[in-house]
Amino acid sequence: MADLFHKQAEFYVEARPSYPDELFRFISSKTPNRTRVWDVGTGSGQAAVSVSIYSIHFAFCNLINCLVKIFSLTLERFSTQLAQLYERVVATDTSPEQLCFAPKLANVDYRHTPSAMSLADLHRHVASPSTVDLVTVAQALHWFDHAAFYDQVDSVLAKPGGVLAAWCYTLPRVDPSVDAVLRRVYAQSDPFWAPERRKVDDEYRTILFSYDPVEGEETTGPFEFAAERTMDLEAYLTYVRSWSAYQTAKERGVELLTEETVAELERAWGGDGKLVKAIRFPIFLRIGKVKN
Repeated sequence: MADLFHKQAEFYVEARPSYPDELFRFISSKTPNRTRVWDVGTGSGQAAVSVSIYSIHFAFCNLINCLVKIFSLTLERFSTQLAQLYERVVATDTSPEQLCFAPKLANVDYRHTPSAMSLADLHRHVASPSTVDLVTVAQALHWFDHAAFYDQVDSVLAKPGGVLAAWCYTLPRVDPSVDAVLRRVYAQSDPFWAPERRKVDDEYRTILFSYDPVEGEETTGPFEFAAERTMDLEAYLTYVRSWSAYQTAKERGVELLTEETVAELERAWGGDGKLVKAIRFPIFLRIGKVKN
């Protein structure tokens, strides 16, 4: 999985959405305790930042640092990360390139991990048995060996009541004209996606999820949310370039964003591409508690 993303790590952090407060309020309402989180496949830290508790002063200083050193963010976008939810987050990923772009926060501990870990290594380097209140997986569960991963989750989740929350987001929605072009590009990208991507297209409805419904719910989902951000056309094209399939196609001599396609997107977008549009990313959450 790491090999699919290390080359476009900067594209990824620039173009991918941050997650909405409503998602994390829903998740946190289902966890009896809010002490420790393991964020798996954290990438550039979008989810890890959102579930952490940190002071407004520290967040503001970190915002200025990110603006200067990493990439441009509006204050409104970053302020959504001020959700005060969990005391400590251990955020792991197999891609050191993506971790380089993760915001540095006082109570988020980023760790580069191998693609496979024994339970002993997990307990040594990530969390001791039965000490984690919540495990989160944002846009990554489809890549995992589910049987092995669930063994790890079960070993670190607190009992009773420990929760696993995993979600994905599908193609963004702009307007009918732009969406039609993107759907065609996505169809052309099909041969270059890893087969695991199908689970995202299925909105995680077919993914193996062997957990009990959380309190107040009859199923494990998927529950639907949406992430929203604004983009001009160049930012939208950066999002497409962040696809692992785009990078794979490029390595094989195929350019998905041809001059003709970009010109068609420019016409659909309007305003010479400078027009800023609202982009909506549909989110699909699976959530469950550890079996007793």
